[in-house]
Amino acid sequence: SLPTPVSSCSTLLKLKGSKIEDDSSSVTLPAFDFKINQSPVGRPVRVYCDGIYDSFHFGHAKALEQAKKAFPNVYLLVGVCNDIETHKRKGHTIMSDVERYESVRHCKWVDEVIEAAPWVVTQKFMEQYKIDYVAHDVEPYQSTESGDVYALVKSQGRFLPTKRTDGISTSDLITRIVRDYDLFLMRNLQRGMSAKELNISYLKEQQLKTQYHLERFKISVMGQLNVWEPQNHVSIESFTNLFDTESFVVKYVINLR
Repeated sequence: SLPTPVSSCSTLLKLKGSKIEDDSSSVTLPAFDFKINQSPVGRPVRVYCDGIYDSFHFGHAKALEQAKKAFPNVYLLVGVCNDIETHKRKGHTIMSDVERYESVRHCKWVDEVIEAAPWVVTQKFMEQYKIDYVAHDVEPYQSTESGDVYALVKSQGRFLPTKRTDGISTSDLITRIVRDYDLFLMRNLQRGMSAKELNISYLKEQQLKTQYHLERFKISVMGQLNVWEPQNHVSIESFTNLFDTESFVVKYVINLR
């Protein structure tokens, strides 16, 4: 069978318009410069995904869903890089490697987690885990060892392209936290964390608390004004009813507000 996705998942990259080679052993995708081998039959297709998976989110999960649903019967292996490799090559992570392993392990699409996965997929690694395809988004992933860490896999027809989910990434999440840094600091201070635990000065802590109390006071005042205004109208109308001058006040006082 051709490596044509069977899922209706909206984020799945459809392999349409494929051209069958003369030997009927692979598919060439016009949009890409690599082939995709025919899938094996009579057994589960072993698909491998790898990554850092920091702050595991639905963008990660959807990519894994695409890989899991690429064929009718898939055994999905997911490699997660350890802290040593990740920090050396890409920078500090929010979660430790142990936390990242466990997060991926709890994704329902995943059949097996490979801890401390290699940064570059090698022939030996694919043979060790009997990998049929490596799934990742199609953009070349740069490394010091290779212009594209998936170059070997693509050359063998064993690369399966997936599609990124727009609007969500670990970098986006970090940007949100940095942008609203003070709000998150105050949130944790309210929950009992100390300035030392948050790595901020005593002065910064007092500044945040003062700002918070001012905001609360402002909300309280505005809420009270909203209560007073309708009550004020009722008081005026009640007063005018005593002197039968309601129409005059309503016309020239209340309606002019």
